[in-house]
Amino acid sequence: MLWIEAVKALTADFDEPFELEFVWRNQYSLTKLDWLNLQRELISEADLEQLKVIAKRLQQHEPPQYIVGWAEFCDLRFAVDARVLIPRPETEELVRLILVENDAMPKRVLDIGTGSGAIAISLAKMRKSWELTASDISDDALRLAAVNAAENGETVKFVKSDVFDKIEGKFDVLVSNPPYISFSDENEVDQSVKSYEPHMALFAENDGLAVYEKIARQAREHLTLKGRIYLEIGYKQGESVKKLFETYFPEKQVKVLTDSFGKDRMVCVK
Repeated sequence: MLWIEAVKALTADFDEPFELEFVWRNQYSLTKLDWLNLQRELISEADLEQLKVIAKRLQQHEPPQYIVGWAEFCDLRFAVDARVLIPRPETEELVRLILVENDAMPKRVLDIGTGSGAIAISLAKMRKSWELTASDISDDALRLAAVNAAENGETVKFVKSDVFDKIEGKFDVLVSNPPYISFSDENEVDQSVKSYEPHMALFAENDGLAVYEKIARQAREHLTLKGRIYLEIGYKQGESVKKLFETYFPEKQVKVLTDSFGKDRMVCVK
């Protein structure tokens, strides 16, 4: 059997057939051209069996990023596993917004609910003069985030904290991509996400607004006078989060911004 025949047979029922290619190429450090050339060759029994194992894992909705052990974010590579969410492209838009709206002058920045450390480490990479602190409630997440900071050659201070509970001092920029999915919206979440990614980083009480409420209540004592807040939100939460922060920051401008698909995705307080 040729490789191309084996791949077609194993991915016939896949929603995303390219995932099998992604896993194999990254496990064996193959280029796209390497993969295309491989398709014309006869597949060995050993390779066919391994391909079947990978296909089965994908059929069981295991994220390909967890299988290979990393995900790309802002042109950097981050180790990921079941301890943390897989960083998403829409969160890259949040990082880009922060970089566009804030110059390279020294700033203190806090990333709340850092997970894999993707936001904090990406900001540190692009703004060498910024002092980055990243917090999370999960020890496991913080351990992995520290590995990612070291692997990417960046210095980030990691703190175990439930929002601001263990945070000291004031910051020029607060950023957070907190758990924001309402438990009533669980049916909207992909099966792979529900089955493998940490629920603590996905779901929140009070229709998904619980963490935003805690940030809004406590942020003032940790924000400099001209400090800014950047939040990723669920696509149905724009007005709710906007009103929440307008209540606690009546002197600031609160804006809801859309992502590249035109969905409400970010709230900026400045």
